[in-house]
Amino acid sequence: MKRILYFLSIAFLGLLAACQNDTPSMVSLGLDDTYVVERMKRLNLHPQFTGERYEWRLSYESTATDSIVATTRDYTFVAPQTGTYWLKLNIYDAANPVEHLMQIVVRQEEVAYSPYITRVYEYRPAPGQFVNELPEYNEGDTEETMRQKAEDRLAYNAGSMITLGGYGGYVVVGFDHTIVNRPGEYDFKILGNAFYSSSAQGATGGSSEPGIVMVSVDVNGNGQPDDPWYELAGSEYGKETTVKDYEITYYRPDENKTPEPGTSSSITDATYVRWTDNQGGTGYISKLTFHKQPYYPQWLASETMTFKGTRLADNAIDESGNGSYYVLHAYDWGYADNHPNNSEKSSFKIDWAVDAAGNPVALPGIDFVKIYTGVNQFNGWLGECSTEVAGVTDLHLEER
Repeated sequence: MKRILYFLSIAFLGLLAACQNDTPSMVSLGLDDTYVVERMKRLNLHPQFTGERYEWRLSYESTATDSIVATTRDYTFVAPQTGTYWLKLNIYDAANPVEHLMQIVVRQEEVAYSPYITRVYEYRPAPGQFVNELPEYNEGDTEETMRQKAEDRLAYNAGSMITLGGYGGYVVVGFDHTIVNRPGEYDFKILGNAFYSSSAQGATGGSSEPGIVMVSVDVNGNGQPDDPWYELAGSEYGKETTVKDYEITYYRPDENKTPEPGTSSSITDATYVRWTDNQGGTGYISKLTFHKQPYYPQWLASETMTFKGTRLADNAIDESGNGSYYVLHAYDWGYADNHPNNSEKSSFKIDWAVDAAGNPVALPGIDFVKIYTGVNQFNGWLGECSTEVAGVTDLHLEER
């Protein structure tokens, strides 16, 4: 009897060891065999196993060939058209290599998507001459009511506009779908109020107040813009005149202080809103006779406002030489409120995305867009350079 129990014990231990050495077959990979999603909706995939390297391959319908779409552990799938997709994951590992094939059925959405902004998540302008006007501040307004006012001006092609104020002021917007990245194509357009002037020196001189554009993917799937942001590297990104990691702080002005008139009769207080930056610079956003309301966001209780980001070189030139005619020249491409709305150069490619170190990032699509004023320059009677935003449009939906 003891001998029988001994052999049974040995057999059980052998079976247990075999199971422990065959972990992938006993533990779920965390991925299904079949998924059904709407087009232009994210599918975030996260395998439970780790490996030495990863390879995701995608093919469409009956296409025999597939292509590598990612080499990271996690992958976000999003498709612009309906049909059946085949996605294969290979986890290369000396101990436990894994191969998993998934069928993804992409169906038409039940409710048609809007090609326009459907949500403003955050509105935080820097001080400026149009702040508290675009949109209008009323006593008692809060961050939430001002966010809603900004949304009312931008969502669903409302046809209105908001200001972002001086350098760093920003807005974060989203959509009811994922804007798909079509490599090599323009993916979305940002509307502003830039224009060219026929009397300016240079074909693209006029009124350009460039805003830097950042994009994000809702990787964690919570519907909030709290995932990593990536800058769209425009024409000025790699130039020596562009300052990375720029930081500026604005100080709430004393609205009752004695104004200090400027050299121009249009400037009623030359030392109105003071600012300092991390480059050793200091200056003011002057108050103009055209806009008498407070320039500091009145719904905020803080005494200072600090913004960080990439700073573009000054783009305004006093072509008159006496302060009477400033021309704001457009940069080549890649910035909001930089070229007129009917120009192709007011459109953007998700392909331009880079990480904080400047490395290109391959994004399948984006869920959020952040726009902030990229120039810190005061232009006499014209006032500060301030990006204005009038909307964002998904170009792939607009064309249908």
